[in-house]
Amino acid sequence: MTWTLIDIALRWLHIVFALIWIGHNYANVVKTPRFIPLRIEADEENARSSDLVRRMQQEHGTFRYASLVVLISGAFMLWNRGILVDALTLQGHHAVIGIGAWIGIIMVLNLWFVLWPHQKKVLGFVPASSEERIRCSRVTFLSSRTNTILSLPLIFFMAASSHGLSLF
Repeated sequence: MTWTLIDIALRWLHIVFALIWIGHNYANVVKTPRFIPLRIEADEENARSSDLVRRMQQEHGTFRYASLVVLISGAFMLWNRGILVDALTLQGHHAVIGIGAWIGIIMVLNLWFVLWPHQKKVLGFVPASSEERIRCSRVTFLSSRTNTILSLPLIFFMAASSHGLSLF
């Protein structure tokens, strides 16, 4: 397989999984335009079936792992072109894609190390008191909104790196 075919495959992976990841964030904004505090009923834990838990884990796993595919495929494309170090150190005209890459890295870190640990408590995958679960619901809401907002400059810098270098 030639590098050209690998590059095409990586671009498709990058785009498709970015749509899954970012699409999930945008869908959450449409479904929940404002924060609604978590309501915990006394018998909620007993009503949760193993099928519901499996579906919740599957749904959340899809967009979390999509973020890793996007990050890895993007890094590999930059490495394949020989510009990964220049992009990450913001050197020359590669700084434009580098800014996009750093925003993407921040978004992945936010997802994996802020949103997901709190979301596990909200969903009951990790034991937490009712007060802690309610607090975590706010953190997950804000963390998700942060990634949604960061996706706008991310898309701009990714597109500008190949279609708008004259702007910089």
